[in-house]
Amino acid sequence: MQIGLEQCVDHPPELFDGARFGLLMNQASVDCHFRYACDVLDERFPRQLKAIFTPQHGLWGEQQANMIESPDGRYLPLDLPVFSLYSETRQPTRAMLSDIDCLVIDLQDVGTRVYTFAWTMLNVLRGCAAASIPVVVLDRPNPLGGVVAEGPLLEVDFQSFVGGASIPLRHGLTLGELARLLNHEQQIGAELHVVPMSGWRREMLFSETGRSWVAPSPNMPRVETTWLYPGQVLLEGTNLSEGRGTTLPFEMIGAPFIEPHRLARELAEFELPGLIARPIRFTPTFDKWRGESCGGVALHVADARAVRSVTTTLALLAAIHRLHPHEFAWLPPPYEYEHHKMPIDILFGSARLRERLAVDRPLNSADVSELVQLDESAWWIRTAPFRLYD
Repeated sequence: MQIGLEQCVDHPPELFDGARFGLLMNQASVDCHFRYACDVLDERFPRQLKAIFTPQHGLWGEQQANMIESPDGRYLPLDLPVFSLYSETRQPTRAMLSDIDCLVIDLQDVGTRVYTFAWTMLNVLRGCAAASIPVVVLDRPNPLGGVVAEGPLLEVDFQSFVGGASIPLRHGLTLGELARLLNHEQQIGAELHVVPMSGWRREMLFSETGRSWVAPSPNMPRVETTWLYPGQVLLEGTNLSEGRGTTLPFEMIGAPFIEPHRLARELAEFELPGLIARPIRFTPTFDKWRGESCGGVALHVADARAVRSVTTTLALLAAIHRLHPHEFAWLPPPYEYEHHKMPIDILFGSARLRERLAVDRPLNSADVSELVQLDESAWWIRTAPFRLYD
């Protein structure tokens, strides 16, 4: 299998002929030899790379989440400017684009609507369209594969920087396919080129690609993390720890008021496909409940293809709310540059989850199924013109 970066090197698009270009990347943008995309492209197209752009968490993935911005800088090995698109601006400015003829995107996405890389890409499409600068996406695998979509579509009133379009929480597209969809549906009009992968099939898990996982952000350390993230990211809108401040973020959930074994027993009512929940205690070193012992469960992936993480997390929320209705709480804004809407609402894509848990009647399996309902057939029909690997 070859990713778009390697395909671009072996079969350069005509657009690269003599063009000055910028590159949106971070430290996970590597080839099969773990060489950074900027170094690979500079070697193949000498002196044509003029600037590096970075998404949330910065070039080296140093910054944590939720409006912890990364500064501009320089990439010293090539003596190139580094422009942060998660700082004073989240869209490239005319000044940033003034010395380039096209902008190349090479980012490892995680297949989840709320991951901000897709919305940085959307802002790049808008900024480049306004400046009449072509965009080239070097495609990479969706680590969750491309045959399952999960979770409700985002409702228009809840768009934000963690959801800029009406797509499911787990969308099943590569970043290149998503760029094609967004450019068309939002009528951006960018001159968009996607360099596809060779040898990738939609049913492939990341472990079947022959590639090694490189963390695209500080709390995405393992490819197993990606299987749980589409659901577990919802915990960022609650007072429950999602495992930030531990070595296994998004693979555990807890709070000081939770008794682990009691929670595990309560979860038995709900189906956790592909997963095993193990009662645990843990102490986060930062973020929510820093320095306090939290009771909860660890989630172990037993069958990656069967995992439905959004359903799993709603079951966890239902069980915890049932056991601890007075201790459980939603966090208030601001969250990812949204200062008015509740964080859980922009994460879930509507107010339905928050409003349903406010009802006196406990949430059961049928309620969870209704909340996560998605017309998958309609989604795959809608995305068919933009998919590249069918």
